[in-house]
Amino acid sequence: MSENEPILGEALSLQPETLLKIENKDVLDRLLALGGAAQNIEIINIKSPVDVIGLPQEIPLALHRGAAPKLEGLRALFDAYRTAPERRRGVAQVDNLQSFIDLVNRHKDEHSVIFANTDLKEAKLLAVIDYHETSGVARFGNHRVEYNFPTTKEFQVWQHFNGEKFDQGEFASFLEDHIAELASPMDQERNEFETLFKTKFGAPNEIIDLSRGLQVNVGAKVKNSVTLQSGESEVVFTEEHTNAQGEKLIVPGLFMISLPAFESGEPVRIPVRLRYRAATAIKWFYQLYRPDFWLREQIKNDLLTAALATSLPAYEGAPEA
Repeated sequence: MSENEPILGEALSLQPETLLKIENKDVLDRLLALGGAAQNIEIINIKSPVDVIGLPQEIPLALHRGAAPKLEGLRALFDAYRTAPERRRGVAQVDNLQSFIDLVNRHKDEHSVIFANTDLKEAKLLAVIDYHETSGVARFGNHRVEYNFPTTKEFQVWQHFNGEKFDQGEFASFLEDHIAELASPMDQERNEFETLFKTKFGAPNEIIDLSRGLQVNVGAKVKNSVTLQSGESEVVFTEEHTNAQGEKLIVPGLFMISLPAFESGEPVRIPVRLRYRAATAIKWFYQLYRPDFWLREQIKNDLLTAALATSLPAYEGAPEA
């Protein structure tokens, strides 16, 4: 027990009105000084072991002196007065590829990375801004930018009616409504798919002529339907055997569409098989050829575009949870 403790204990036990009655100024000053020292809080720093990764070199603590001294962390005390978060976290959602690139460029550092999920049900580009360092130092990975490849209304329509059977008038109107999405096949596409399906591509103008011919023959019954040596079909009706130009109605087995599948990015080219069922009333339908494949190719192309535009490494897959 130190020589000051009896005096200190006495000072702490005195009421304020009692202290005011002490006439000896020296004694009063001493009692007040000792009492204040006993209740004083001292800020101390404890150094971290040098081999612990992810910790600061030292942490501040409050040392409460007195009869029952204790240590108290200061984080909770100072967090109450924060004017900014300690680190960036959360997922920013963007609606197009260019916004994804711009936002990643705004926040990236040398360790940021981009991931791509090419599963069309969960397709997305995901940038992890605070990804782990290549040196082996771990980071939180909580700050992210995400682009979910929203599909366009045009593609949704083609996908929705894929394989659906149309009456002749309905199908003629459908083709008319989507003339802008028809495309001429490239030489490589023509060679590959005409050989694969043993039929001919229809150019956009031929598909337009077909739609007009279908309109002319609405309500007519099928008299004859044959497959030509070229792979095209020839349809003859009982009431009107010709189309608007006075020619037989020739039906190509393939045509090409080119349209933006996603709200941003390059148009996707998809081969389409043109089919019909000839009976008393003819039914028309189309089949998109491997649409998932072409969309996945577009996602991969967009991943490459984002990687080049941000100068970041890119991977197909997903980061740690």
